[in-house]
Amino acid sequence: MVYVDLKKTLLPFILPSVLIIIWFILTDALHLIPPYILPSPLNVVSAIWKLIIDGKLLMHTISTIIKVFSGIILASVVAIPLGILLGWSHTLDELTSIVISILRPIPPISWIPFSILWFGIGLSSAVFVIFIGCVFSVLVYTIDGVKRTDKVLIEAAQTLGANKWDILSKIILPSAAPYIVSGLKVGVSIALMCTVSAEMIASSNGLGYMILTASQLFQPGIVVVGMIIIGIIGILFDYLFRRAQNKIFW
Repeated sequence: MVYVDLKKTLLPFILPSVLIIIWFILTDALHLIPPYILPSPLNVVSAIWKLIIDGKLLMHTISTIIKVFSGIILASVVAIPLGILLGWSHTLDELTSIVISILRPIPPISWIPFSILWFGIGLSSAVFVIFIGCVFSVLVYTIDGVKRTDKVLIEAAQTLGANKWDILSKIILPSAAPYIVSGLKVGVSIALMCTVSAEMIASSNGLGYMILTASQLFQPGIVVVGMIIIGIIGILFDYLFRRAQNKIFW
């Protein structure tokens, strides 16, 4: 049992370890790739240490996380109630279907010029772009979850005298919850991409701003550090949502 658990724990780290070793050999050991094309692992570790010492890494990471959380929360507050309403009402769904179908494929990054015009450069502008990126995925998943609720359960509840609130709170919401969590999970990935893009253009802090500034100053080690931290944030969010899904699907 211990052997199985140890194998399960170590298995995901095998491929990353191999890639890091190959990366080290190509850069630090054999010097086949110049540092201005790809910084070495030692260069990246040095950049991480310097960013930790001067506090910039923590500052930019916190700024990015705040933006991601703000955008997702705002998108959830709008998309989940609206998705439940549109999934429940066929008339409203038909009324809004064309507008949603037109707006949903538009890349969130294309809203950046308007975000700057409306909110200026800063937190509000970035949060707006993240909101636009997340809201439609959460909305579509919520609508789909409500529509997939077993009609037999709803009819049975109505037969037993349940009112609309009882049906919504005790049947529809529990049935749609896994789909809502899935929508939020997809939304987080989109939010991270939108955050970095928005920070590169419409912000003066955050990991995206740090990456852009480092690239302009020819500091590829810091660029890689920013990319790694973004990946770690994505892994943490993914883990949290997987835990939530496991509890819902128990």
